[in-house]
Amino acid sequence: MLLAIDTSAGTSVALLAEDGAVVAERSTADTRRHAEVIGPFLAAMLAAAPDVRGSLTAVAAGIGPGPFTGLRVGLAAARVLALGLDIPVLGVPSHEAVALRLLVAGEVAGRFAIVTDARRREVAVTVYTAALPVPAEVEPAHLVERVAYVPEPGLTVHEVAEIPAVWLARAAQARRAVGASFPEPAPLYLRAPDVTLAAPKRVSA
Repeated sequence: MLLAIDTSAGTSVALLAEDGAVVAERSTADTRRHAEVIGPFLAAMLAAAPDVRGSLTAVAAGIGPGPFTGLRVGLAAARVLALGLDIPVLGVPSHEAVALRLLVAGEVAGRFAIVTDARRREVAVTVYTAALPVPAEVEPAHLVERVAYVPEPGLTVHEVAEIPAVWLARAAQARRAVGASFPEPAPLYLRAPDVTLAAPKRVSA
């Protein structure tokens, strides 16, 4: 089994069998309650089938792009769970989950962009080209001012408010199936954190 966690937007978790069948899933679009819901959501996954702990082979964790606090909650939960079960954490770009869902559904072709809200009147944009089983990223995630974002001619844009953990898990399964590498399970921040270290004080003689 494979457990997937994404907190780059709302909070979404899913438990999938090795054949891709969905065993259980939970999600909320609330972007400010990650820490409150992640525990109950994961408890529900671990209770969804007999011997889930013994059957898990990995935890797929959405790495973003997303806000600092949300990403930190999901990735920390993934690391703690994986450490306790002695299984790997597989980092998966969150936009890739949406790209794969659209490709499998036949809703996109050629070049297309996945867009999510980045707050502060900005959006996060990743551009892909249609490829299976792993969507091909041609422009890495980057920030654009919402009012200034004008897609290039021929580029279809899909803005989403949620990242489905079911498809994050399937993206991880697709990478494993073809032996593709995984990015580090570290948060993909597109802007510097608000808090910075203060400069050291000068001490006069």
